[in-house]
Amino acid sequence: MKTMFLALMLLPLAACTQSTTANEPRLSEREARDLARALEGKVPGEPVSCITAMRSSDLRSLGDNTLIYRVNKDLVYRNTLSGACHGLAMGDTLVLRRTTSQYCRGDIATVVNLPSGSQTGSCALGDFVPYRTPGK
Repeated sequence: MKTMFLALMLLPLAACTQSTTANEPRLSEREARDLARALEGKVPGEPVSCITAMRSSDLRSLGDNTLIYRVNKDLVYRNTLSGACHGLAMGDTLVLRRTTSQYCRGDIATVVNLPSGSQTGSCALGDFVPYRTPGK
């Protein structure tokens, strides 16, 4: 009886522990390796709300939740999307619409399957975390 009572007392604690890791995007093994490679040798800075609009060729998605924007060899931004942009992991195209020269937290992105022209997902941009090579 005491063991059952103790197990019931620990259940809410276990639920809290799991909920903190639930906010982290799930990446496949390959995506996790690609992320580590993109950020290798760089240290994270303070998140920023907006960045100057990027060339789409420098933007890469990792899974449905993470974007990497490579400014140059010494600066990379990581964006963890608010809500998953379903379809990115399958190779669909991210469409970002902007009304200014910047992309900002809260901007809505859509995912489109180009062959069919159908929208497969949407999400909002999160904060942009800069990763810089130390001393640069």
